[in-house]
Amino acid sequence: MNVVFDLGGVVFTWDPDKLIADIFENKEFHQVVRSEIINHHDWVELDRGTLSEEEAIGRGSRRTGLPESELKRFMHAIPPFLTPIEKSVQLIQELKNNNKLYVLSNMHIASITHIEKKYSFWDLFDGQVISCRVRKVKPESDIYQHLLESYRLNIKDTVFIDDTDINLKAAANLGLSTIKFENPDQCKRELVNLGCL
Repeated sequence: MNVVFDLGGVVFTWDPDKLIADIFENKEFHQVVRSEIINHHDWVELDRGTLSEEEAIGRGSRRTGLPESELKRFMHAIPPFLTPIEKSVQLIQELKNNNKLYVLSNMHIASITHIEKKYSFWDLFDGQVISCRVRKVKPESDIYQHLLESYRLNIKDTVFIDDTDINLKAAANLGLSTIKFENPDQCKRELVNLGCL
């Protein structure tokens, strides 16, 4: 079986509200940063690799009135905030014996560069597609097709694991089996049911 993992929220912790609260003491800023930075289209373009971090900070500052220095501090805090979910890494190690493993993730260039340098389990994967490197993002169908074509994966033998409904729906529409990640134990149970373990 081919097992495809999202990274943020599946293999690595990703809790934007906690990150925002850690960086911005003023609670009035929290919703502004959530809606006008993380949920803004510029975030998608950062993921796609078509907008630089510097440009995003400048645009975000003009949009929100927050100082560029504060937004820079926030953006620079993101890569180290991504830390491995230990049980997810253990699950990947268990799966490696009998499956081909892949990554399909939306991620900014600074984040993927940081985690690739800091952590050493990347050799467990047989391939990866990162949004900022291919200029495509989930849930657009192009990025799923890119994965399937690049690694010649048979859709019927491929399961995609993500924590976001819209990304899972897009994968299912292409014919992929999907698992909504809630926690490593639940994910493992569903993989056992599919015969991956």
